[in-house]
Amino acid sequence: MKDVRADERDTTMNDVKIETKGVQVYYGENHAIKDVSLAIKDKTVTAFIGPSGCGKSTFLRCLNRMNDTIDIARIEGEISIDGEDIYDPRVDPVQLRAKVGMVFQKPNPFPKSIFDNVAYGPKIHGLASNKAELDEIVETSLRRAAIWDEVKDRLQAPGTGLSGGQQQRLCIARAVATSPEVLLMDEPCSALDPIATAQVEELISELRTRYSVVIVTHSMQQAARVSQKTAFFHLGDMVEYGETDDIFTNPQDPRTEKYITGRIG
Repeated sequence: MKDVRADERDTTMNDVKIETKGVQVYYGENHAIKDVSLAIKDKTVTAFIGPSGCGKSTFLRCLNRMNDTIDIARIEGEISIDGEDIYDPRVDPVQLRAKVGMVFQKPNPFPKSIFDNVAYGPKIHGLASNKAELDEIVETSLRRAAIWDEVKDRLQAPGTGLSGGQQQRLCIARAVATSPEVLLMDEPCSALDPIATAQVEELISELRTRYSVVIVTHSMQQAARVSQKTAFFHLGDMVEYGETDDIFTNPQDPRTEKYITGRIG
């Protein structure tokens, strides 16, 4: 088996945005994540792939402490962003989630206007001191999510009235409005049609010029299209991690090869 830790030693440390060491996750007695160590590079799309229930979404949720909201969850090991331990008691999870934005599987706009969906985060985090600044943040965020031209004339209309693909791009705008450094995406296209999926995939490629993007996807084709690095999870283990092209064309572990060729999963 490939030494996944050694695999990352050629990554210069100043390129690393997120580093995890020996991460274990337990849900009560269930050992959901087993000793995962990896380094996620800045300005890169990293994909987590693997069969349903393999732990990829659980591990993603560790990166912005979303598992804190689950009473029976227990996390061990170290996770740092820019060298700062995000599980340090002095770290405010609310502030962390402004820095590490998240987009979920199902588009979940707030029952508010398009404008207020995007303005919500900047308001609660005090990122705008007046209406003009807030307007600018909202417009910039909608432009970055490639939806401004579609909604600029109806900013006061409800966000829930948009199509599924537009709602997901609105949720991406909402996530980037707090000026995050990392974007986590948990199967962001699984509820979308092929055209909306293509739009979001194109957007992901653009977003990586500004953010570190980590995406969980059940689609190996999607991982191959949008990511530069891929981690394969199986039964709570991170089996293999490396360049996406290498994972798909020259996997080092037989479990990875079986998954990619459709024999497991």
